[in-house]
Amino acid sequence: LLSAVAGPLCAMVTVSSPQAVLEVGFSVEGGQPRYTVSRLGETVIRPSRLGLQFADAPGLDTGLAIIGSATRAVDETWTQPWGESEKVRNHYNELRVDLGRDGATLLSVVFRVYDSGLGFRYEVPADAGHAKRSISNELTEFALGGDHQAWWTGAYLPNRYEYLYRHTPLSAIWKADTPLTMKTDSGLYLSLHEAALVDYAAMTLENIGDNTLKADLIPWSDGARVKTEGAFVTPWRTLEVADTAVGLIAASDLILNLNEPNRLGDAAWIEPGKYVGVWWEMHIRQSTWASGPRHGANTANVKRYIDFAAKYGFKGVLVEGWNVGWDGDWIANSELFNFTLPYPDYDFDELARYARAKGVRIIGHHETSGGIGNYEAQLEPAMKFMADHGVRAIKTGYVKQNGQIPRVDDTGKTVHEWQHGQFMVRHYQKVIEAAARQHIAINTHEPIKDTGLRRTWPNWMSREGARGQEYNAWSDGNGPAHTATLPFTRLLSGPMDFTPGIFDLGSEVARRERNIPTTLAKQLALYVVIYSPLQMAADLPENYEAKPAAFQFIRDVPADWAETRALAGEIGEYVVIARRDRASPDWYLGALTNAHGRLLSVPLGFLESGRRYRAQLYRDGLVAHWDKNPESVLIETRELGSQDLLQLRLAPGGGAAIRFVPIDPE
Repeated sequence: LLSAVAGPLCAMVTVSSPQAVLEVGFSVEGGQPRYTVSRLGETVIRPSRLGLQFADAPGLDTGLAIIGSATRAVDETWTQPWGESEKVRNHYNELRVDLGRDGATLLSVVFRVYDSGLGFRYEVPADAGHAKRSISNELTEFALGGDHQAWWTGAYLPNRYEYLYRHTPLSAIWKADTPLTMKTDSGLYLSLHEAALVDYAAMTLENIGDNTLKADLIPWSDGARVKTEGAFVTPWRTLEVADTAVGLIAASDLILNLNEPNRLGDAAWIEPGKYVGVWWEMHIRQSTWASGPRHGANTANVKRYIDFAAKYGFKGVLVEGWNVGWDGDWIANSELFNFTLPYPDYDFDELARYARAKGVRIIGHHETSGGIGNYEAQLEPAMKFMADHGVRAIKTGYVKQNGQIPRVDDTGKTVHEWQHGQFMVRHYQKVIEAAARQHIAINTHEPIKDTGLRRTWPNWMSREGARGQEYNAWSDGNGPAHTATLPFTRLLSGPMDFTPGIFDLGSEVARRERNIPTTLAKQLALYVVIYSPLQMAADLPENYEAKPAAFQFIRDVPADWAETRALAGEIGEYVVIARRDRASPDWYLGALTNAHGRLLSVPLGFLESGRRYRAQLYRDGLVAHWDKNPESVLIETRELGSQDLLQLRLAPGGGAAIRFVPIDPE
């Protein structure tokens, strides 16, 4: 399975995955490095170019020879402090190829090959003649085997990652963000992404013709792609390969495994859980972020949410709009936000005391509107201010048009950066490290994409990074297919704070002013399908108390899992996912569909053999329909076991949520 060769005359080296499912070939042709990927003999990546070019130093793309290579096999299991699964197996074969000129190694390419995917990266030693180097071009290519079906969102667009996914041929792509998901004519499912994005620019994928995608790095305002100093490594370029759509979900541990282990040490202070908050009421225009007579973040209103959270077992209350800076056009207020100065009607000291007495914590909110200089100048005192008020999680925000992040350069001139270039990658890292020093977790909105850094920094718990629930409040909505697409695209990269749980779907005002394309049962299913360790119950307290039977599922469902099984699904059509609670033997299942109703037969083999379970089912009513009758829901209890086949009837735009509780001794 492994070939280990050395010497400048070598033309080809290969490495296979542990069960010989994937094989990577590496060669140098005419001084240019290239690689290929095959799966069980089927070509997945045709010969594709590799290399780096610099604006101010010799390139690492031509005139190269193989100096040597080495292989190793790794099979280990590590424990997540929180996550979709408690245990993660990291099983791969590695190939390291050293490239250079005149016998000196100038570049190493490292491949880690798993049965379900692979990652590779460049490792570049320091250059004595060029202490600092500016990468002008990363030549990494993915020459695919055909004009595959692709699910993607465009890069460099004003609204960052927050777009509905396009389903087109590969050839229709100009530049796409990752993860990029594809299906081949032969039935393979592929996902291209990256892992361990640290001090580098985010990679987008540019279509250069002939079914070939090329790495396109988000540039600085001065045109440089990445600014380096001394030795450096790039992020891992990743490829998942599976026989089924849900196989991609099972393979997504690849992203975590390619990151460095936990640097925080004891992470017991990081607590997953569910929260409510002063948030949806602003999106539906019942209150305002700005100060004034309709200010949502006032002491009395927040106490009402704290009381609700304490009564029903929620750990946190998010409060947006609490600090000075929200008045007027807050998106333009990037230099006005003060992260230690509450509005006069928000008594933070009293609310912290009140929450603590009720066993609840305030979840802080830092909206920057892209004012990075203003935020970084306040970062340390802002984090300490939150910690002093008992805050253990903060939602950060960066609402600014992509490409318009202000930065003052070395000459004192204000320039504008892209949201996902190296400047912002460095900023997000500063925030997560400053938060860690105060034992605070971060939930980033308008974020850099997830590349698995939660393994290294477990306090980076969740993020947005796609169109979330709020679009259903004030736009044309996300459409019924969106949440059936996310598990196979955005969620392959990591947790998402989608903010599920809207119960007011059928009222006159909801139908007139909002576009929430789900049934009530589907809103419940989202708690299992869309993973986040910080999971919001987004609707107003009164809307939950009006439907206590359905609300019981949100109260019961955990946010931390021992095991996850992706059972069935097709991209943009439907998905069925089961997860086992980390704190109990209970299992939960979520199933949802797009605008087409469907009948599903779900084997329950994930349940423990020989045990019987009380299944609490929350499913679409017989007249349920996402548009015509969204609130129709049936709640029932059955006795089931691992040998049973569960028949689920999903309404158009509907879903089902199930809790399985063992009813007999272990």
